[in-house]
Amino acid sequence: MTGQKLNTNQDLGVKVATPVGTLVGQLLFGWLADIVGRKRMCKSRLPLGAQQTDILVDGIELCIIIVATFAQALSGGGHAVGIIGVLIVWRFLMGIGIGGDYPLSAVISSEFASTHIRGRMMTAVFSGQGWVAALVALVIVAAYKHPILNDPSIDNPEHVDDVWRILIGLGCVPACIALYFRLTIPETPRFTMDIERNVQQASDDIRNVLTTGTFHVDPDVPVHRVNAPKASWADFRAYFSQWKNGKILLGTSWSWFALDIAFYGLSLNNSIVLQAINFGTPKSHGTQLVYDNLWNTCVGNLIFSAGGLLPGYYFSFLFIDSWGRKPIQFMGFIMLTILFCVLGFGFDKLTATTEAQKGFVVLYCFANFFQNFGPNSTTFTVPGEAFPTRYRSTAHGISAASGKLGAIVAQVGFARLKDIGGTNKFVKHILEIFAFFMLTGIFSTLLIPETKGLSLEEISHESQQGFVRGYY
Repeated sequence: MTGQKLNTNQDLGVKVATPVGTLVGQLLFGWLADIVGRKRMCKSRLPLGAQQTDILVDGIELCIIIVATFAQALSGGGHAVGIIGVLIVWRFLMGIGIGGDYPLSAVISSEFASTHIRGRMMTAVFSGQGWVAALVALVIVAAYKHPILNDPSIDNPEHVDDVWRILIGLGCVPACIALYFRLTIPETPRFTMDIERNVQQASDDIRNVLTTGTFHVDPDVPVHRVNAPKASWADFRAYFSQWKNGKILLGTSWSWFALDIAFYGLSLNNSIVLQAINFGTPKSHGTQLVYDNLWNTCVGNLIFSAGGLLPGYYFSFLFIDSWGRKPIQFMGFIMLTILFCVLGFGFDKLTATTEAQKGFVVLYCFANFFQNFGPNSTTFTVPGEAFPTRYRSTAHGISAASGKLGAIVAQVGFARLKDIGGTNKFVKHILEIFAFFMLTGIFSTLLIPETKGLSLEEISHESQQGFVRGYY
């Protein structure tokens, strides 16, 4: 590090480690969930004395998140490796766990939900990201106000070390809560019937969950088998090589990629917005500067959430099962194309004066709003519905990984482009590029089906008639 600031490579490594890990986790666990189950993510044989036993590990992606998050909070440096290198490794591993939870949380909620509320359930799963962490950060910074102000100097802010470790460590809490529920729910009935081919167990599981809230698997009862199509690489290629199926995967993947380029790239303008609402770089000095900078960052993140992100999520929650996924995604991409054109081509005038900057802030909040009341909600929802059970998680993982690739492009590429010609001189052109990607999202939306009001079997054109073939 140079003084108290990360050098370019360190900053890039810390920022990119998690999304790269997330991309790997989305692909890996998306595939695994279609092989071994949504609930059960690993099965191994361990020797116990003279016997061997099957050990089932449920929610392994959540375990990875918990371990990697806690390890970050305990990280330290040494002669062989610095703390930044240690953090990058753990952030990559945490990203793998986070990525694994994308397809799993989407598909589990999709396969358990009834048709008329499935969209709202999946939107609710996705709506908790971001703002909770900003609120927790604000509380922690406020609690450490006096210790930070009483630190020896700005070059030795001892209690800032406590703040970031506590904040990261608390990330284990929601993962632990999620792990408890993952351990106490049965395998999704659609996986049990369509992949494990056990129609009787699937029926018993859903009946028990609805009546008693528990489930029981008896390995000795007769299995009522179904003759469902089996997943394989050959079948995967055959299925998605048909345009009617492949176009859906292309549509969900490109829509998520285009959206995330703008969703993560929009943060390049955070400093402009914060400065306009008096939460930019503080004017104070010494340890007061350290505290004010942390406080402004936390409050600014909450303002971004309240000013567009949260309202957008909850508008999607209200309307996704009545308007439908496709109209919301269309509307979102159209509005974002218009907003980014205005922000990009009018950037100089919108940032020229204090009054004009207020208009920039309003447009910025509308962009956040229509991202969430638009493609940021639907790109998560549609891939969890539009594919057959045997490829539902894999296809969701591919779609989500495409989006994360867009996020990496935005964070790596555009962050380096923005200062071409001077500090923030290229930002207006980046916003114009975002407008182009939003325009492509309008066309990729044409490729996806409307899933509102349809069962998963109707959407994937698998009626399941003739699946049941007898007892084994």
